[in-house]
Amino acid sequence: MTDPNIPPPERVVHQTTINTAAPERRSGGGMMAFILGGLIVAVAVIAWFVYSGGRVPAAPEAPEVNLDINVPAPKLPEAPRLPDVPRPAEPPTVAAPGNPEPQG
Repeated sequence: MTDPNIPPPERVVHQTTINTAAPERRSGGGMMAFILGGLIVAVAVIAWFVYSGGRVPAAPEAPEVNLDINVPAPKLPEAPRLPDVPRPAEPPTVAAPGNPEPQG
């Protein structure tokens, strides 16, 4: 009889483990390039304002357009009258508490 603790040969599992070294951590070179690029753009904008006198080219003037449009407005039908508001009812009165008069 075979040992029950040994798996049959067709169920043998092979496992391969690959150990790789951790990637090198780089410093903030990308952030430095972003900041440097922003500074270059800022200097270019300032230089454009200084050398152009700060003037922005004027937009061409649009011709004056004076239109007078008269369109007849549609006439709406009369709305129905609302009913009159009813007067508020008087609150009920209750006899004052006290000794009732004897009957008799």
